[in-house]
Amino acid sequence: MMKNTFSFSLTRRRLLQSLLLGVVSPALYARQPAIPRAVSLFQGATDSLAALGVTPAGIVESWAEKPVYRYLRPQLSGVPQLGLETQPALEKIVLLKPDIIFASRFRHQDVAPLMRKIAPVALLDDVFEFRKTLTVVAENLAMKSAADRLLERWDARVASLRSLIPARFNATNGPQVSVIEVRPDHIRSYVARSFPGSVMSELGFTWNEQAMQAQSASLRFSGMENIPLLDADIFFILLRANSPAIARQYQTLSAHPLWQQMRAVKAGQLWLVDSVPWSLSGGILGANQILNDVEYALLRGRP
Repeated sequence: MMKNTFSFSLTRRRLLQSLLLGVVSPALYARQPAIPRAVSLFQGATDSLAALGVTPAGIVESWAEKPVYRYLRPQLSGVPQLGLETQPALEKIVLLKPDIIFASRFRHQDVAPLMRKIAPVALLDDVFEFRKTLTVVAENLAMKSAADRLLERWDARVASLRSLIPARFNATNGPQVSVIEVRPDHIRSYVARSFPGSVMSELGFTWNEQAMQAQSASLRFSGMENIPLLDADIFFILLRANSPAIARQYQTLSAHPLWQQMRAVKAGQLWLVDSVPWSLSGGILGANQILNDVEYALLRGRP
């Protein structure tokens, strides 16, 4: 279904957009660019467009480091903003005259009928399945070969890092990992079905039983008595930059006696990482930054 998003000609879509605006522009019949004008309404699609070297016609505001994540600013600074991911401004989308809109079924299904009057809409079911997002975006832009090359390089990187893990850990079935985000009032543990969890699983890390059985992408722990549930051979600890409240919470956590008993703590396998690519990016560029952090941890051995 995604491959048929251009069933109407670009000219007919331009006409509809001009009618919605109340004016028919002389530029309507101008020669169209080689790459369709794309609008992204969720972070994973924005990341995927940047990975493909495409500058979107418009994007929604980032969840942190507003309005654009720092790692995407070199490519996306100056791109028109369309409001919040939870409530994109349709009137701004109309003005941009896009050829394709990439959206989230969870976030945007209710407004999809209205958006389809502006341009074809590709609704993604899971905003954190970066392989699927990249593939759908590339197919709709006729850039499948470029996406294939990105995924081939990804698979090669994963295979290389997997080969380093046995030399670092004495775990028969792969070392256990905990991906922990420290927040001002609680600790969040990302599990196997989350975005960072999917990357960790590809690399060959394993999870404790609780993380494997979780039905959500993360588990929330409000009390320090739950620290033992985080135990693993290696910790990747997600911290938000420039947050004194989070820094204080991490100091409290790391000073707790139960924390000192964790295997990763005793082994010196605690790695502080940027929470944005790890938990908020949802795309292959963010996933590659996760690989950068893992590679650093594996080659360095100990913090």
